[in-house]
Amino acid sequence: MLTLDITATLGQTITPSRGIPDQEFAALRTSVRRYVEDWLQERERGEHAWSMDPYDKQVIQQVKNATSWVKAEKIRTVVWIGIGGSGLGPKVIQEVFEGPETLEFILMDSIDPAMIELQLSLIDWKEALIVVASKSGGTLEPMSLFFLCFEKMQEARKERAAEFVIAVTDPHGGTLRSFCKEWGIRMLPIPPGVGGRFSIFTPVGLFPLALLGGDIDRFVRGAKEIDTICQNPNLDENPAAQLAAVQFLLDTKRDYPVRVIMPYSTRLASIARWDQQLVAESLGKSEAKNPIPLAAVGTEDQHSLLQQWMEGPRLAWHLFIREEERPKIAVPLAVEKSFASIAGKTFAELIDACYEGTSRALTGAKRPHATLTITRLDEEHLGQLFYLLMIEVILLGKLYRIDPYDQPGVEAGKKITKQILE
Repeated sequence: MLTLDITATLGQTITPSRGIPDQEFAALRTSVRRYVEDWLQERERGEHAWSMDPYDKQVIQQVKNATSWVKAEKIRTVVWIGIGGSGLGPKVIQEVFEGPETLEFILMDSIDPAMIELQLSLIDWKEALIVVASKSGGTLEPMSLFFLCFEKMQEARKERAAEFVIAVTDPHGGTLRSFCKEWGIRMLPIPPGVGGRFSIFTPVGLFPLALLGGDIDRFVRGAKEIDTICQNPNLDENPAAQLAAVQFLLDTKRDYPVRVIMPYSTRLASIARWDQQLVAESLGKSEAKNPIPLAAVGTEDQHSLLQQWMEGPRLAWHLFIREEERPKIAVPLAVEKSFASIAGKTFAELIDACYEGTSRALTGAKRPHATLTITRLDEEHLGQLFYLLMIEVILLGKLYRIDPYDQPGVEAGKKITKQILE
C-alpha cells in the first residue's frame, strides 16, 4: 500500500523556523475538512469528471476489446503519438511495463526531425499499429506526426491502412474525430470534461497498459483504493490532503516555492515529469504564490543538483518516491578491497543507502522533504500513486484559490505558433 511520511517537513524535526510548526498544521485542519467535503459534493454534481474514470466499466471494456483485436492481428509494434498528458502518462506506463516479451512501444512526442528520422527507421509498418492520442485533434505536434505516420502506413498497407490506426480522442467533436469518421478509423474516447493531464485513467493510460500486458482492472482498483482513503476529511488520515497541506504551508509560510519531485527509481523517472506538468499547468497561474515543480531522479541528480539543494538558497523542498520490493541483483563478493563495504550487497540496498544518505543530509541541513513509498511497482500501486497526486492538485487548487483545470498561458502560445505558421 502507498504511504506518506512527512516527518522531515515538520518543525519538530528541522526546527520551527525551517519546517512546519504544529500550530500551522492545526490551523489548516478545518479548511482541509471543508475542502475535502466540497470536492466530494462537487463530484456528486458531475464536476471533476476525471475522478470517475476508474469506475467507467464501459470504457474499460472498450479498451479490453481493442487490445484483444491487436493481439489477434499479431501486431508487434505500437507507434503511440501524443504530447503533454497524452504522452507523459503513456511514457510512465512504458517505462514500468515494457520488456523483452511485450510489444515494442515507440512513443512519438517530439517534432525534432532527427528524432523522427531515427524512429521511422525502426518501424516495420506491416507489423505496426498507429495510436494517435489527442482530445481536440488540433494540437500541432501530434497531428503533424500523425499525418506523416499515416502516410507511411498507407504506403505499406494500401487500402487497409485505416484498419491499423486507432485514435484516442473526444467522442463528440474535434478535427481528429472528423478525420477518423471520414476514413473509417476506430476510436477510443477521452470522456468530455477530462483534460489531458488528468486522463491517465481513460484510454490514454489504460490502452498502453493493456497493450504492454498490464492488468487494467488492478490499475483502476488501486485508484479506487486511494479514492476511498482520500475521501476522509481528517487531515491526519488523508495522504492527499496531508501532501497538499505540506506543499501549501512550505510555500506560503516558509518560502519554499520549488517542489522537487524525485523518484528513487529509474522506472518512475517519467512520473516526476508527469507530476511536473500536472502541477505547473494546473496551478502555475499566480505571480504571487504557486508551486514551481522540478522533476529529478535518484541517484543521478545527487551528482548534479544535491550541492545546490544542500548549500544554495533555501528555495526547494523534496518529494521523494520509493519502491520497497525490487529485483535481487547483487554486487559480486569479489571486489577491490577498498570497496569491501558494498561486496555482496544488493543494488536495492545500494539505492536505499543513497536515498537515506540524501534524506538525512537534507534533514541535517534543516531542509524539508517528504517521502511517498509504494510496496512494489505494479499496476495497483501505480494506480494509487497517479490518483493520489491528482487529488492533491485539486485540493491545492482550493488552498491556493486557483482553478486547476484551465491553462490560458498554454493556449496563448498555441495561438501565436499557429499565426507564425500561417
